[in-house]
Amino acid sequence: MGAHLLAAAVLVHAQAAPKRPAQATPSIDALPKPLTQPVPDLEALARGYAATTESHTGFPGLQRRPGLIIFISLTVPRPTLERLLDQAARAGASVVLRGFADGSLRQTVAQLQALIGTRAIAVQVDPPAFDRFGITRVPSFVLLRDGTRPQPCAAGSCAPPEDYLQVSGDVSVDYALAHMQRAAPGFRAETDLFLARLRP
Repeated sequence: MGAHLLAAAVLVHAQAAPKRPAQATPSIDALPKPLTQPVPDLEALARGYAATTESHTGFPGLQRRPGLIIFISLTVPRPTLERLLDQAARAGASVVLRGFADGSLRQTVAQLQALIGTRAIAVQVDPPAFDRFGITRVPSFVLLRDGTRPQPCAAGSCAPPEDYLQVSGDVSVDYALAHMQRAAPGFRAETDLFLARLRP
């Protein structure tokens, strides 16, 4: 008897369930509209990109004057980094890192700010620059001739091999320059320029 009453209650509940309302006719005004913005001028964009590429060589040091690049890592002992950054600021050298400390931009900036202090110097993170010059050790020092212009290479753009010198080792900037001067007298004008800036 109880089972029959339960079944009847379920049946009544099912019959009393509200009917679904009929679906409304879709409004054409609610449909997405095509974009009416003009198509970008791809030729103009290409010209702008080409102009940017020509004016920016893709890595520091390649310009119409001698260039000095110091390749470092934040894993280098702090006293060495402080000495190199101080000399880089005085010499007007570019400083390049391969990547971020622990992959973190925030940590990298914090460490660099503590190292740089009030010195006027810019540090760039440029992994391809390490490949362009075949840098496998840090610190490394690259001196570029006056008027060096980039040329295409596997890394994108590189300095011609005859237009730069490279020295690696835990040495000061002036020591690296003096070594370059002895090894390649043809770069004397470039080494003299930066050595003069480093003299007290």
